[in-house]
Amino acid sequence: MSSAVATAKQSSQGNTSALLILLKLRTFIALIVVTLFFAFMAPNFVSVANAIIISKHVAINAILAIGMTYVILTGGIDLSVGSIVGLTGMVAGGLLAHGLQLPMLGVIIYPNVPEVIGIALLVGTAIGAINGLLVTKLGVAPFIATLGTLYVARGAALLLSGGSTFSNLVGKEELGNQGYPIIGSGNVLGIPVSVIILVVLALIAAYVAQRTPFGRKVYAVGGNERAAALSGVQVDRVKIAVYMISGFCAAVVGLIVSSQLVASHPASGETFELNAIAAAVLGGTSLSGGRGLIGGTIIGAFVIGVLSDGLVMMGVSEFWQMVIKGLVIIAAVVLDQLQRRLAANSRQG
Repeated sequence: MSSAVATAKQSSQGNTSALLILLKLRTFIALIVVTLFFAFMAPNFVSVANAIIISKHVAINAILAIGMTYVILTGGIDLSVGSIVGLTGMVAGGLLAHGLQLPMLGVIIYPNVPEVIGIALLVGTAIGAINGLLVTKLGVAPFIATLGTLYVARGAALLLSGGSTFSNLVGKEELGNQGYPIIGSGNVLGIPVSVIILVVLALIAAYVAQRTPFGRKVYAVGGNERAAALSGVQVDRVKIAVYMISGFCAAVVGLIVSSQLVASHPASGETFELNAIAAAVLGGTSLSGGRGLIGGTIIGAFVIGVLSDGLVMMGVSEFWQMVIKGLVIIAAVVLDQLQRRLAANSRQG
């Protein structure tokens, strides 16, 4: 009798372990499933040209999602990244189109492209630092703090041009500011520059998260903030740093988007924050913090990218696309909760 019970228990544990493995691999499995589905259902989906287009779309969302993952790992959220995309694009566009005007000195300085990139990245990182300070030093809830900066950054983007667009950002030879479109439209050995930027940032972010003391502190803060503080982790510094990373990533996307369009529009980046959060959640990052991988986030971004482009190629209505994306995100959260319960039961057993 006891032997039969033990056998049944071992069988149950084996089934639970197998299910846990499947749940951990759910994003990768989902990517394979949607890719195979559209390969059969969407004309010309499987082609080099379409793969390049999808990779460009994925790069934008994935870069944003990398920064978002760091923030979520600490138990926070950053709703301002879409507006930072718009603002940094406008900063870059304004500097290229009209230069840095200094009326008190009566001069206009036209920065070269590397300087424009540096200024835009500093702006994004600075806004991230402000988010971090609001959350840590002033005790504002992350949702409210970043919602506020969302509106401030979007308003600032509109004010820079009075709501109009900075167009034709190709630069002028006599001003020495040519070459900006290469960021979003250039290729190296047939690989889009934006994809190369994604690969570099993803490798750095994954290494930092998994192999450095800072990465361990990020997970510690998200896992148990009080315990992390008691163990000597400077929680406020870690939180400010992750919001700065998120702002930096958003600025990179702002440069890529405006470079691809060869124009800067103040409305660029609207709803980008939702796709970034979705990619992180689909990739297995827990919204409660302390659990998630950069690699999973990248796969999550690919799922969203393949799903979006595949639905467009099939001629599915944009309204239905929103419904389907929402259902996929809800399913991802439900599966994440199921995985947590199974893992907890497995440890207790």
